[in-house]
Amino acid sequence: MRVAAVQHDIVWEDRAANHAALAGPVARAVDEGAGLVVLSETFSTGFSMTPGIGEPEGGSSATWLAEQARRHGVWVGGSSAEVAAGETLPHNAFVLAGPGGELHRYRKVHPFTYAGEHERFRAGMAPLTVQVGDLRVSLFVCYDLRFADEFWALAPDTDLYLVPANWPAARRVHWQTLLRARAIENQAYVVGVNRVGTAGDGTEHCGDSVVVGPQGELLAEAGDGEAVLLADVDPAEVARVRQQFPFLQDRL
Repeated sequence: MRVAAVQHDIVWEDRAANHAALAGPVARAVDEGAGLVVLSETFSTGFSMTPGIGEPEGGSSATWLAEQARRHGVWVGGSSAEVAAGETLPHNAFVLAGPGGELHRYRKVHPFTYAGEHERFRAGMAPLTVQVGDLRVSLFVCYDLRFADEFWALAPDTDLYLVPANWPAARRVHWQTLLRARAIENQAYVVGVNRVGTAGDGTEHCGDSVVVGPQGELLAEAGDGEAVLLADVDPAEVARVRQQFPFLQDRL
């Protein structure tokens, strides 16, 4: 399957503007053969912790993702702030929409306490792996990248990890290094999709989105501007690498 990582800027707290701006890059990715298109973390608002920023589950962001998936006949995903029924604080929810109208939600397990995310967002409780065509795809969000054990636990049933982010430029080396490390140690593809530009709170973002192969090879990479990355991923390659180098069996 061809996977697209859409590296984009975000209009602060303006869902309608971001949906309009991202429709074109999604369409271009599909025109280039993508069957799975991934946007950044909090793609529709930026990483805002303004009280009340959350929308209901099934709100405008999830609806837009579902519409894009149905319109183009592909999978489309990104995270947004969603408030579940009966709750007050939102989850940072990675919604993956399928071409048949199906919606899968991974709720970010590790809030970014360094920035106070744990005070404004509820933590998720469980990992999620989704069957996308022939690919077994596991979903994570930004800060989750620092917790290798979460990736290890899913490795036997994962061909591809997706990691949308709003990763700051100040720690870009960490982003670059950890993405390749997660691919190498789990012998799986990793797609890291970071935003670019300056957020409404003044945080600068570095981009550096990548598609990494199961031996740590860079299959596609971006700089610090808006871009659409494309790469072909194949579960047979994951199986081949793991058979040739059976390292996972030695993990305790």
